[in-house]
Amino acid sequence: MFTRLDTADAPAARRLSLWQDIVCDVFVELDCRSDAGDSFRGAIASTGLGPLQCSDVTSSCQRVFRTPARIRRARDERVLVALGVSGAGQVIQDGREAVIAPGQFALYDTTRPYELRFEADFVQTVIQLPRAEVLRRIGATERLTATTFAVDRPLERLTADFLRGCARTAGALGTDAADRLSGQALDLLATTLAERVEAASFGSTSHRAATLFRVKAHIEARLGDGDLTIGQVAAGLGLSPRYVNDLLTDDGTSFRRHLLVRRLEHCRRALAAPAQAHLQIGEIAYQWGFNDLAHFSRAFKERFGLSPRAWRAVRR
Repeated sequence: MFTRLDTADAPAARRLSLWQDIVCDVFVELDCRSDAGDSFRGAIASTGLGPLQCSDVTSSCQRVFRTPARIRRARDERVLVALGVSGAGQVIQDGREAVIAPGQFALYDTTRPYELRFEADFVQTVIQLPRAEVLRRIGATERLTATTFAVDRPLERLTADFLRGCARTAGALGTDAADRLSGQALDLLATTLAERVEAASFGSTSHRAATLFRVKAHIEARLGDGDLTIGQVAAGLGLSPRYVNDLLTDDGTSFRRHLLVRRLEHCRRALAAPAQAHLQIGEIAYQWGFNDLAHFSRAFKERFGLSPRAWRAVRR
């Protein structure tokens, strides 16, 4: 659903406080300050893309703070990707400071304090991602926040263009297409982040994060193989099964658990997709690597609170 929120019709003295209410509603709880006085303006146009939220932000100079007190009251956890359209902005988080000029992007994590600075009028496209989906793909965000991703790197340019395209078309897509496109956007962004980690050679911790991403990507591409083993994944990446297991353990999961969760997530989406309504529940389960329908039904209900049949019925 498309929404637009604007300070234009508010009395000049109330625009900044209204703007703070707007950004808190659209994004997360924040504190806003500005020296623009009565000339302050701000508007946000937003629409959803599956689990993502895409917003075009147009506003005056300001500083935005995500404080520990605000974080303690948070209802959910997100990673935000800010793409520069016009003007310039800065994001400060995790001891780093990044400039976002037109054509560039950077990300920040709402679970830790950050500051945004805009010294003049600006326009940005901001895409909100479920933090759990980002962590599932890259393992951690601490090494990548407040880092400028620029158009002079081919993969980063492709990612920026793809994310902008997603934001432009989000409101015109059906549920099935939006879900697929949002998954592709998350995967492409994760690939870009992993490449930056490896290229920068941040050290053993980040190398492990990049390797974990490769492990998860390898598993993701083979979810439909009902006989997939940790040994096959390790061999395909030139790693030892023990090392793969250690990486997943450090991420709070295991090979079998991660495999089950990802298969169930794809089945959940398929059962809700109009384009796959002609498929039997068993066909969908087999497509995503389940060999035992009773086990699939039990695991699905345990994770989502409904049986596969009931989930499909309520989503129609």
